[in-house]
Amino acid sequence: MPLDSSIVLLPPNRVWRTYQGGRTLDQLAGNEHPTDTHFPEDWVASTTKAANPGREAILEGISQVSVEGHAYDWAELLARQPDHFLGVAHVARFGAQPQLLVKLLDPAIRLHFQVHPTSAFARKFLHAPSGKTEAYHILSVRDEVTDPAIYLGFHTPPSRADLRKWIETQDIAAIAAAMNRVPVKPSDTLLVPGGVPHAVGEGILLVEIQEPSDLVVRFEFERGGYLLPEASRFMQRGLEFCLDVFDSSPWTAERIATESMRPPIRRRSLGPDSVQDDLITALHTPCFTVRRSLINAPVRKSADSFYIVIVTAGSCEITVGGETHTLQRYDKFFVPAGLPILEIVPDPTCTLLECYPPVA
Repeated sequence: MPLDSSIVLLPPNRVWRTYQGGRTLDQLAGNEHPTDTHFPEDWVASTTKAANPGREAILEGISQVSVEGHAYDWAELLARQPDHFLGVAHVARFGAQPQLLVKLLDPAIRLHFQVHPTSAFARKFLHAPSGKTEAYHILSVRDEVTDPAIYLGFHTPPSRADLRKWIETQDIAAIAAAMNRVPVKPSDTLLVPGGVPHAVGEGILLVEIQEPSDLVVRFEFERGGYLLPEASRFMQRGLEFCLDVFDSSPWTAERIATESMRPPIRRRSLGPDSVQDDLITALHTPCFTVRRSLINAPVRKSADSFYIVIVTAGSCEITVGGETHTLQRYDKFFVPAGLPILEIVPDPTCTLLECYPPVA
């Protein structure tokens, strides 16, 4: 039966990772004993399989979703009705997959220092359709963390020989000293292009918007007492190959302010008391678009493509096709390309983070 008159609700989709976290995600899910474990991420509307060496027999990453009260495998549902969910133009260019991956990250510790390939590098050398440019939208910070930060880019790029030596000897102090430590706060948005070394700091709950791949070079091998196996370090290509992934240009404070930090820019009015802002546009990256809607009164809202939404503040009721959904803070849903106008009633206000695919 066609599913053409409803938003897609997105229940938790926890994924195993090499670092610890997830206590806040447990709290949001109503777990009586929230704990930091190796399940610190929630992959949202995902058709991407997680690459976890040693866990290949476990299908991790692909979302299970809810439409009109029924559960579906997200990838299988998109294959059944790609034009409705993704749009004709998108399907013609990318096929029956979103070309977008959104996650909730909830790290208890700083992540490994890592770097991802650009899409050009991934296509040329890894025979992969996507690299991993990504963006972070900060939601909250744990009470015990007083100086939240993201590590981003080398302010003093090492030579290739020095970088190789630092990685081989695991001179983490030298790596950290060469990188920028960027203070962040809730509502900040940062763009992290492929090739730029980085690490998310401890205690930061954030939305990650990215190209749909799990390609990563982890050049720090141990975090939180867990030693990465060889297969989890260099994409099974070796260190010398992976040194070519790094952006070796300097990332100054000015460059971070102009190329990475993305303050909101007013896009349009949604009514007398509501607005939509651009956070990341095609001028910043061709990989995805991110917008934020601040809704203070009932609105009717449409868009130019499908999009993934996270309620980041407040609550609301959304009505479409005669069906009404009550959504709370951090609830998630997918708006199909073929869906008519949404009627949104805030209670009394709400903020929606909207993640869009690349332009078809």
